[in-house]
Amino acid sequence: MQRSFARRRVLGAVAALGGAALLSPLGGVARAAESTSGRWPTSFPLPDGFRPEGVTIGSSQYAYFGSIASGDIHRASLATGQGRVISQGLGAEHPVIGLKIDRRERLLFLSGGASREIRVADVRSGKLLRTFSVGSDTTFVNDVILTPGAAWFTDSFTAQIYRLPLGRHDEPGDKVTTVPLTGDWEQGTGFTANGIERTPDGRALLMVNTVVEGGSLMRVDPRTGVARRVDIGDTELPNGDGLLLLGRILYVVQQQQNAVDVLRLNESGTRGTAIARITDPRFKIPTTAAAWGERIYLPNARFDVTPTPATTYDAVAVDQGR
Repeated sequence: MQRSFARRRVLGAVAALGGAALLSPLGGVARAAESTSGRWPTSFPLPDGFRPEGVTIGSSQYAYFGSIASGDIHRASLATGQGRVISQGLGAEHPVIGLKIDRRERLLFLSGGASREIRVADVRSGKLLRTFSVGSDTTFVNDVILTPGAAWFTDSFTAQIYRLPLGRHDEPGDKVTTVPLTGDWEQGTGFTANGIERTPDGRALLMVNTVVEGGSLMRVDPRTGVARRVDIGDTELPNGDGLLLLGRILYVVQQQQNAVDVLRLNESGTRGTAIARITDPRFKIPTTAAAWGERIYLPNARFDVTPTPATTYDAVAVDQGR
């Protein structure tokens, strides 16, 4: 039997939507009703040498960024742009690629890239609570989405995803399971899977596949791992990275193109139509996106420059553009 959950979408205010949803989001989509336009900064700095990749925003006005360079977690106030490191990482061999905050804003779920680690950190203390090792020597744990009952992680180098069960209060379980990807999924020799989201009806997962048809969106059955290509017309996602779903609107960050493609999906997530492309001269290889109010916040990863401890990084905010 399907569990019933409330889905929340951002339309400038919090709007509760009922419906059966196996994979309705747990965190990162509920928003305050207050408008931020004209009052909060549209860009703010991140620490020098930080090398950001992932971003997550919960129900409070703070964004959390993960560091490739050190595994640190930086929290920034959306109201002021000021921030600080709230969790010290374990060094360059233990990066943070993707991250998500739970609905109670107590836990951060972290993707550890080539470290093969899935980590869970306490938001208040910054302490690492759990660490799981997954996959094989070729594994790259890239992105994560939270759903009722589980956190799901992508593997960029292997045709599989990882499921970490969550308890009633989003506490992590004791074992991560692996779900092989089949169906229309094709695994390339390099980065293939990237961002992950859920379908508007909450019954399946959405994932970027950079190989199929020049870059595609895939709908994945979480029970079986069977992937089917989403019909998005002539739109290609060769540089598709982070995914952000707001209602039926899906934002796909195309990092090397310095753009965000905006798609309107049907409820089941089997079809989509391109409705806009967001570009901005401040984009410097953005990778992922999170929303607050009428804005989307993106970290600039600057993958086009050689990183040093003195390299500057920032995050920018743009209108949702729909």
